[in-house]
Amino acid sequence: FRFHHVSTDEVFGSIEGQSKFSEKSPYSPNSPYSATKAASDHLVKSWKSTYGFPVSVSNCSNNYGPWQKPDKLIPLTIYKAIKNEFIPIYGAGENIRDWLFVEDHVEAILHIAFKASKGSSYCVGGCNELSNINIVKMICNFLDKKLPKSDNYQKQITFVNDRPGHDFRYAIDNSLIFDELGWEPNYSFKEGLNLTIDWYLNNMKWCENVLNN
Repeated sequence: FRFHHVSTDEVFGSIEGQSKFSEKSPYSPNSPYSATKAASDHLVKSWKSTYGFPVSVSNCSNNYGPWQKPDKLIPLTIYKAIKNEFIPIYGAGENIRDWLFVEDHVEAILHIAFKASKGSSYCVGGCNELSNINIVKMICNFLDKKLPKSDNYQKQITFVNDRPGHDFRYAIDNSLIFDELGWEPNYSFKEGLNLTIDWYLNNMKWCENVLNN
């Protein structure tokens, strides 16, 4: 029996320069939202310390891929672009995230669940640090080729007020999970993004149903 807790890099707060989060990074959440996630990590680990509960924990970077709710950055951008609506971006769009394709994340979880020792923790990243504005522009450029129209899709980009407690940069060091469990991401960001865009183009009705319910 194993209880695996899937957490996030948000619990470590924002990171500067060229540094990256690791399993030794201190917890420093900057919003109530990320603080609750940090609290869940501590709760799970306390069960291991107090009762010997067989836990493992992973802190992953931003996920993307098919079936993601369309209020998240990548599917929302695709949806808004196709619907010829404004594509909203927080602040100046310069916030940086490390993006992890969902199938790579699933593989990492399986590696940890079946290979890792009880009580272990691993940081899981996609090795794809990109700003929000660059991601949105990549999607627009892909759609310009896939579904061309009179104006390019980047003209739909609009900048909106940044959200409170919005961390500037996340980045993950994957070395421990690679060294101990042999896991590393299989998908480049471009490859994963192209698969993701194609999936949403074929499932726009699903997006509409989710957004309207």
